[in-house]
Amino acid sequence: MTYSIVSFHPHDGSLGFAAQSHFFAVGSVVGDAEAGVGVVVSQAFANTDWPHEGLSLLRAGATPDDVLEALIAGDPLADYRQAIVMDATGAYACFTGGSCAPHTGVARGEGVAAAGNMLASDEVCRAMVAAHDGHGEPGDHGDPESASTHARRLVRALLAGERAGGDARGSQSAVVKVVDGVRGERPWRHVLADIRVDDHADPVRELRRLLPVHEGFRTIGSALFAPPLVIGDPSGIAAADAREMVEALTAAAAGLGGNPEADLWRAVILLRCGEFDAGGTLLAELTAARPQLREFARGLERVGILPRAEVRP
Repeated sequence: MTYSIVSFHPHDGSLGFAAQSHFFAVGSVVGDAEAGVGVVVSQAFANTDWPHEGLSLLRAGATPDDVLEALIAGDPLADYRQAIVMDATGAYACFTGGSCAPHTGVARGEGVAAAGNMLASDEVCRAMVAAHDGHGEPGDHGDPESASTHARRLVRALLAGERAGGDARGSQSAVVKVVDGVRGERPWRHVLADIRVDDHADPVRELRRLLPVHEGFRTIGSALFAPPLVIGDPSGIAAADAREMVEALTAAAAGLGGNPEADLWRAVILLRCGEFDAGGTLLAELTAARPQLREFARGLERVGILPRAEVRP
């Protein structure tokens, strides 16, 4: 009841998957990825234990073929399942049980595999791999810089699958998740993208719309959660770091569709590093558009995040 694509990016070692289904919140059940370990997707009449058990086996050193063999052997209903297992090197194995509902399909490339069931066309999986590898129809690629990101390649592949017919029952939910190649004790710190559309008339296009929003908020998060740019002692802010972040937030604002969040924290950083004219002007523009921010700014002053207005030159 789903089609998915799994891939490895050789330039940075990142791993990821994307999926679409006529099923609510497919991202919560279809699979998972762990940095430096691998990706496991389970679909059709899915066994939702398989992604977790498969990642555990990969973490212990099993090969993708070994993982699939173990999962299938332990499941008397495996003939109704479909799965892709990929390790941290991009090696993978695919399985489609003989009792999966047609059309079923699998397409393979170097470091990329797509699989689907209950498909409207035999072309869906082949179209996904072709688009992922940059051989889709004209207009698939978007702008050259953003199209190079792993998440965008995966979503581009889903769009190609939709154009080839997609899920025979229609569309409802979609997911894309990408992790980096670093294996460590805190894998949650190495998630590069994890975006889910749980219920939407056109979930793949909604996923594509959310990608620049996600990228913008990753930049905002890098400012908020890396002291001393926003929290901590502002005397420790290096001018070069502040300048770099202000430029990054300016670029991020362009992809947020009028959402002022990046501009707000850009104003905060400017004020914290002594750029009172630029920061004050930007904050005034923001508060003029949304008066509630005046009290919010006073609250930031009270907790020491912003210098008090009366002490600014």
